Amino acid sequence: MHEMSVALAVVEQVAEAARRHRAGGVERVVLRVGELAGVVPDSLAFCFELACAATVLENAELVTEWLPGRARCHACGHDWATGLPPQLACPDCGSADTELLGGRELEIGAVHWAEPAAVLDEE
Repeated sequence: MHEMSVALAVVEQVAEAARRHRAGGVERVVLRVGELAGVVPDSLAFCFELACAATVLENAELVTEWLPGRARCHACGHDWATGLPPQLACPDCGSADTELLGGRELEIGAVHWAEPAAVLDEE
């Protein structure tokens, strides 16, 4: 399952960053995913939860920012949302001389560290 390998890679990278920052936990991970990246949202959420178990990310929330596919025509300069399935030929002039500008992203956008647990004074 593609989503499991994505979830495991995200958890590994965030856990390593948590060690470097001496973070006690992770509250939220923001993942930026392009609509053309081939990721199934429900599968990713399920796999993320499984991958986080017994790690510093346990109970962390996954926030997914979905980014639209965008393309530009070299012939006429028109920009458009590719949609799914992606329309890669220019909808204005029909040219196939186009460039994909966005939609394949798969990156960690932000990590929100958990606040350190309060230390109680015992007197």
